[in-house]
Amino acid sequence: MIEDQASSLRRMNQSRLIKVIAVTGGKGGVGKTNITLNTAIAMAKMGKRVMVLDADLGLANVDVMLGLRVEKNLSNVLSGECTLDEVLVLGPHGILIAPATSGTQSMTELTPIEHAGLIRAFSELRTDIDILIVDTAAGISDMVLSFSRASQDILVVVCDEPTSLTDAYALIKLLNREHGVFKFKVVANMVRDLREGQELFAKLSKVTDRFLDVALELVATVPFDENIRKSVRKQKAIVDAFPGSPASKAINGLAEKVVSWSVPNQPGGHLEFFLEQLVTHKAVGS
Repeated sequence: MIEDQASSLRRMNQSRLIKVIAVTGGKGGVGKTNITLNTAIAMAKMGKRVMVLDADLGLANVDVMLGLRVEKNLSNVLSGECTLDEVLVLGPHGILIAPATSGTQSMTELTPIEHAGLIRAFSELRTDIDILIVDTAAGISDMVLSFSRASQDILVVVCDEPTSLTDAYALIKLLNREHGVFKFKVVANMVRDLREGQELFAKLSKVTDRFLDVALELVATVPFDENIRKSVRKQKAIVDAFPGSPASKAINGLAEKVVSWSVPNQPGGHLEFFLEQLVTHKAVGS
């Protein structure tokens, strides 16, 4: 069944190239979802068609952060009640959100057949998008690793806490040694200034350079900004609520970089590959 689904995906329109980016970090509380949503909205303001996949399948919060009303989610898609297009929620500036569930443990333990259901849902997606940005769950579960390894670019969000660096290193180590991922892009979040962000990146690089065969790139330093907390309370993105704030300027800069990253003209550059990899990984490991 899984092979049949994968074959159908290969027959999708090959001209439909989609940039797929995973935002992860290992540790919770590093501001990963804020980075995801604000970067998505900033890219939408540039005219890009952006979808945010809430990949924290059991503890969804993307829709909550924007104060959006969600009637159906990915669990309804998997049950066959509706299509993926029917659960998409329209967010600020036209971004689309594929909402997950909250407080549903079964969604964190999908079987290979259920993963095939996700593949089928995305293969039937009629909505055109340019960029899919995936907000992964915290931790280093199989689901987080699968979403990360199947994306074209991995953004690792870190903050200046020992546990953040430790967990980020653990995630990078697993993706590198177990799944052959070599390139990672790093976002230093909630830092005092550019220098602190560079020092944080240097700490992580020092350890990875010593023990791993990976290439890290610092792509953004986002300063600690009280306006982020204010925007969260307003259930608005900071790039909208406080567009001139330091954090907004940094995120806009990150969005410009993301938009400039090329989409490989090969299977890894297609949405079908993204989801096919998720199923293949789970099937082999089960």
